[in-house]
Amino acid sequence: MVNQKKAYAYGLATVFLWSTVATAFKLALRHIDTSQLLLYASLVSVLVLGLLLAVTGRFSLLFGFTRKQYLHSLLYGFLNPFVYYLMVLKAYDLLPAQEAQPINYTWAITLALLSIPLLGQKISRQDFLAAFVAYSGVLFISTHGQPWSFRFSNGPGVALALGCTVIWALYWILNRKDTRDPLAGLMLNSLFSLPFTFVFCLLFSSPIPETTDGLAAALYVGLVEMGITFVTWRMALQYSVNTSKVGNLVFLAPFLSLVFIHFFLGEEIRGSTFIGLALIITGLAIQQYRGGKKIT
Repeated sequence: MVNQKKAYAYGLATVFLWSTVATAFKLALRHIDTSQLLLYASLVSVLVLGLLLAVTGRFSLLFGFTRKQYLHSLLYGFLNPFVYYLMVLKAYDLLPAQEAQPINYTWAITLALLSIPLLGQKISRQDFLAAFVAYSGVLFISTHGQPWSFRFSNGPGVALALGCTVIWALYWILNRKDTRDPLAGLMLNSLFSLPFTFVFCLLFSSPIPETTDGLAAALYVGLVEMGITFVTWRMALQYSVNTSKVGNLVFLAPFLSLVFIHFFLGEEIRGSTFIGLALIITGLAIQQYRGGKKIT
């Protein structure tokens, strides 16, 4: 049933929660490493998604898929959460949150570019303009306002922040023909990623962190970033008259995130970050609008 007030309420709640995640990443990474953070966040995510399936009476769906669909979940789970979040978290480990978070928002541009060779889609001049503007913003942020110098604040961190957008875009391109219940599919993907994460953690770190100080933030990441926001955002889309009504709310998230980053992490937000983020958002807006008519 359409209820635009509820749609906005769910949409704003989702955007607010998304805006806190970058801060949670950095708070957790002060005490535990990337693989430990991913392991505990993934465990919480599986529990939360499983609980949501049980509450909505859909838990039995997990046992009714074909062998091919389970194999697909193994691949999807390897890409996301395993590879994607390892790259994201390492980028946050190497970069200030005010740099990693806006760069990660260019995934929509990456998705459009990857759709050309992988889906055979045509790209317009407007798409090229969107990519140019957005990546100019990335360059502005990562060089601290001196894009002509090409001196990145942390080259590997920037490469990881951009690289993870490729993994995210590839994940969604592969998922576009998945006909399963979205919540059940996401639950299986998260579940099948756990062996990869556990083995990686066993080989390169330890499943048991030396301190429990970062675990609360890790649990929060699993609960929010990899759990309940999936449901709240779907509710926003379900109640909305059309997707564009709530879709534009996502543009608020990176700016609101900077507020949390400043007050909870103590990062002094640079002017170059605001300018770069504005360029990225402008690029995303150009991509969404063609000929003055929004694509839904």
